[in-house]
This record gives sequence, structure tokens and C-alpha cells, in this order.
Amino acid sequence: MCAQTHTLNNKNLLKQKERSPILNSCYLRMSDILPLDVIGRRVEVNGEYATVRFCGAVPPVAGLWLGVEWDNPERGKHDGSHEGTMYFKCRHPTGGSFVRPNIVNFGEDFLTALKKRYVLTDGPDDDEKSCSLKVGSKQVQTIGFEHITKKQSQLRSLQDISLWKCAVSCAGERGRIAEACPNIRVVDLSKNLLSTWDEVILIAEQLKDLEALDLSENKLQFPSDSPTLTRTFSTLKTLVLNKTGITWTEVLHCAPSWPVLQELYLKSNGISISERPVNALQNLRLLDLSSNPSIDESQLCLIAYLPRLEHLLLSDIGLSSIHFPDAEIGCKTSMFPALTYLIVNDNQISEWSFINELDKLQSLQALSCARNPLTKGDKAEEIIIAKIGQLKTLNRCQILPEERRGAELDYRKAFGKEWRKAGGHPDPDRNRPSAEFLSAHPRYQLLCCKYGAPEDEELKTQQPFMLKNQLLTLKIKCSNQPEQQILEKQLPDSMTIQKVKGLLSRLLKVPVSELLLSYESSKVRCKQRHKAKLRSPQYCEPFITRSKWRQPLPSQLTCHWRVT
Repeated sequence: MCAQTHTLNNKNLLKQKERSPILNSCYLRMSDILPLDVIGRRVEVNGEYATVRFCGAVPPVAGLWLGVEWDNPERGKHDGSHEGTMYFKCRHPTGGSFVRPNIVNFGEDFLTALKKRYVLTDGPDDDEKSCSLKVGSKQVQTIGFEHITKKQSQLRSLQDISLWKCAVSCAGERGRIAEACPNIRVVDLSKNLLSTWDEVILIAEQLKDLEALDLSENKLQFPSDSPTLTRTFSTLKTLVLNKTGITWTEVLHCAPSWPVLQELYLKSNGISISERPVNALQNLRLLDLSSNPSIDESQLCLIAYLPRLEHLLLSDIGLSSIHFPDAEIGCKTSMFPALTYLIVNDNQISEWSFINELDKLQSLQALSCARNPLTKGDKAEEIIIAKIGQLKTLNRCQILPEERRGAELDYRKAFGKEWRKAGGHPDPDRNRPSAEFLSAHPRYQLLCCKYGAPEDEELKTQQPFMLKNQLLTLKIKCSNQPEQQILEKQLPDSMTIQKVKGLLSRLLKVPVSELLLSYESSKVRCKQRHKAKLRSPQYCEPFITRSKWRQPLPSQLTCHWRVT
């Protein structure tokens, strides 16, 4: 239950002085004006949030003062001292201020805030409406009963509520929440004035079907020891504790009270993972540890064996490396066995060894790694796709089969020379790449088995950009006139189908509308010949495009034509 609070003004303060003597310590007996437990209370002052650290007199200025530590240290003026006397301590040298109680908002109880947010205001005629109600054998006339029933029905029907920034500071009278709104399942209490975890329990124990609770930006005092196990959170599946100041030790102390918890958000708490969760958080499917810069690679090993953890959010923690020591090159790790989605945005990842390690995760299917030094290059996403074989989504975009094939072929070609120098060879009996190469490119051997080893023609150094180096030799023959002599022409590889048809029309004396072209060329894949029709609805696509085939083009092509 909340302690009774009232707004102070100068007149009330003078009256209080007349009624109550001043103690030797200069404190005022004002229990009927300020909360009894004022120290540690969360308060709001002119839109800014703070915690009360001191209550009393600050000589030589007369009257009662509250010493507060601001959430935003730029709002304060000092470290809790005045004229050489330390009244309270702050974490920041300018995080403290003294304020008069009459400008402080100590908040209100849960149900009062809920009614303000969700219940309709009284209409002008609500008090005058009357209806007949039978009580026993007597008929009773009631006034305003219909309006009261409407309010109660409205509250009881609520299931998903948001009291964001509503100055909720306490549960209120015990049992009133359960009586007024027993069907609530989802509660957003972020950015309020809740001070302790015990006060949260007083609210939650009246919501028997509570499934999701958001307590972000409430600076809460958590129990230092494991609380007595109750059924208060027996149905809770999602808990958001971003910016609450909770520590990892406090998480593990409270975790046994969350037996079916599936999603836990702990963003921006300055958390360091100090111990492995044992008999706790075993049903967790999502864990958000973003913006906790104290977390490093070694600490992640402590949560690596949560059996059902599928989503792990590690954005903005300064992460630069990761290693799974139990798995050799090309093998899968036993760590994070169920992890399917990993988010490591806004970190310091700059080495490809980080991506190589992620290929060891046996269940990883989705990765988000935006805004890292490693991902600034144009080809970074293609290399990531090639390095992580089971990946299906990268940076929230689906990886299509043709995109994967193209990325793997490009990767295979790009590092082909390095593979040869390291001892790689198309002949399996002579293929012995060095351990150093295999460590840097764990999937390269697998890609060679999948697509074939890169051939010498693919590994030739690209010629300077001159017209003669950009020409293709085109052999032209008529498929339905074998006796006709084969023509040869050198054409730029950017030439469009429309222009090729125009050229052939002039050479062969055949109208463009009657030409049907196809081409064949030897492809690296399966070493077989492919035929494809050359056509374009707009007649404007290039004759051959490297981006379309994603493979090195041979210097000679054979073009078939026949008259339709």
C-alpha cells in the first residue's frame, strides 16, 4: 500500500511548523505530508526523473529540502554537498540537487493511473441518470448505477494495457487490482516511478494471468538474496527490464520465480555475466543483452548452454571476437545448441575469423551484423553468405538459392589463386592446402567439391580495361542449314540483343522479325554445354552479362540462328 502523500505549498508548510516542533536535527515531523519511506523513492520533477537520497534541513536556508540524484546528471548542480557538508552521495559530480517537496511528484497507485488512462470521463448527465434495481422483494431506485456498471465492465474487459509514463509508484490497496481488472495479460509499466521489486510483486500477484511485463526505465531496487518462491509470476513469458539497473547476480536471484519465462530483455544495464545460470532460465528462448559494454567473449561462454535459447541480441556491446574451443575447423560446436538468430549490430567486428566461428553453430539460420568495420566493403555480405553455409537470412533479408550459389561461386574464384599457392590442386590426390589456408577459409574445400575446383582460365588476371580486352568472339551458324559456312565476329560483351539481331539481319539478309537466336557455351559447372534463348521483351538487355551468370565467361561463344 502506498504511503499517503499530499502536495505542499508555503501556507501548508507554515501551518505544519505551528503544529509540529522542530527536532534538534532540524527534521520536521511531516509523516502526513511526505511518504514515510521517502529515502530511495523515485520522483518526477518538472518532467525529469530522480531518486530521493536525503530529506531534512540544509542550513542556513530554512525549511525542508529533498536531496535528489537525477537520472540525467546534466540536470544537477553538485555531488550532494553544500557549503562543505556532504548530505548525500551521487555517482556523478553534478548529479545532485536540493529541491522543495512542493514541486515533487511522488506518483500514484496502479489502479488510479489505470482509470485515468482507460475509463471514460463522467458525462454531464451521468449523475442524474437513474434505473430500477430489485433487492430482495423491494424495488430500489438507483442514481448513476448504469454509469458505474459501465466503468467496471470496461476495466474488467482489459487484457493488454500500457501505463507508460503515468507516474505509477505503487500497487495501492491490496486486492483492488484483482477485483477491478482480473483479466489483464500484458502490462507496460515502462518509465514510471516504481522503486522496488517488492512493489512490482504486489502488483503482479493480483494479475493471475500475467504473460508479459515491461518495467523499462524504472530504477528498481532488487533483492540481494533469492526471494521466497511464490506463484506470482507462474504464467509470465516475457519480461522487459531495460535500463532498470539490475545486475546479473540479481537476475539469477529472481529467475527461479520465473519458471516459464521465454523472453528476457536486459538492455543498457551495465551487466557483466558473472556466473553460469544453473537451474534457472532453462526455458529462455530470447535473451537481449544489447548495450552492455562490459560483456565480452569469455562471458558469453557462461550462457552458451541454455538449452532452448534461440534468439540472442548482442548489439552495441563492443564485441570484436568469438571462439568456440570445443569445435575444430569444419566441425560444429555443442555451444548454443538451439541458437537460430544472432544479432551483433554496432560492434567492433573487423576480422573474418569471427564469421568463420559462426559457421560452427549447428542451428544458426539468421544473422544481423550491420554497422561493423568488417561489413563496410561492397562484397562483405556475399563473403558472409559463402562462409556460413546454413544461413537463410542476412541483415533481415532472405538469402535466395540463386544468391547463395552466386556468392559461393564468386568466393571460390576470388580465393582460387591463394588456394593454389597454399597447396590446393584440382587433382584430389594432390590437393593438400595448408592448415593456415583452411583456418582462414574453412568452407573452401567444401565449395570445390560442390562446384568443382577453379580452372586455370578462371584464375587469369583480368586484363586492363581496353576495348580489345572486352571483346567476345562470336561464332555464328545456322542450325537448320549445316552446310552454311560458320561466320566469326568479335563483339563487345556489353552489346545488346537488339543490336546483335540487327547485325545478323544485315549479314544474313534475313528480316529481324524472323530471327530466333540461341547460344551455347561451356560452363564450369558440370563441364557441360548449355543452350539458352536470347530474348528480351524490351530488346535492351546486354547480350551477355556477368552479373546474370555469375561465372567467368569464355572468350568464344557459338550463336545459333534459324528462320522462323
